[in-house]
Amino acid sequence: MQQETALLVVDVQASVVDWSQPTSEGSEEVLARINELLAKARAAGVPVIYIQHNGEEGGRLSPGSRGWEIHPAIAPVDGERVIRKRASDSFYETTLDEELRARGIRHLIVTGCRTQYCVDATCRSAVSHGYDVTLVRDAHMTVDSETLRAAQIIAHHNETLDDFGNDQHVVTVRESAAIDFK
Repeated sequence: MQQETALLVVDVQASVVDWSQPTSEGSEEVLARINELLAKARAAGVPVIYIQHNGEEGGRLSPGSRGWEIHPAIAPVDGERVIRKRASDSFYETTLDEELRARGIRHLIVTGCRTQYCVDATCRSAVSHGYDVTLVRDAHMTVDSETLRAAQIIAHHNETLDDFGNDQHVVTVRESAAIDFK
């Protein structure tokens, strides 16, 4: 599995995590789980790819701002790729697909921020681009909406995305403890 798998860390940026803190239940725990996954992936030689959202100039995700930086609790190490995007879908107008294909990646393990936006869009797009996906059930976060609490949004997406796919590729949802990069 390790030669064909990559760990994808979507939009775990300082201001996104800080913004999630008041409403995303257990965001510190999510960061700890992502860190555990990073350690396991790195130990197994599995590529780690970070996705970093470029927001509007002057906004909280404005490139170069403190809030735009990858959260220091899970920061990349030397040699790990950071791909910048401007849309929810990490594949849209980025080099992600080319990067994955060049490495022979066919399976993505997805963690990250803003469950109903960037995590969801990236999982769905990955399947359409020909990748199998494991969404880590307890390693993504969001904020409350006007309609649902963050925990409800996360639970809904875990349920909705589990077994989502097509005849050839699928999203599977698994707990972080069940992820093995060997």
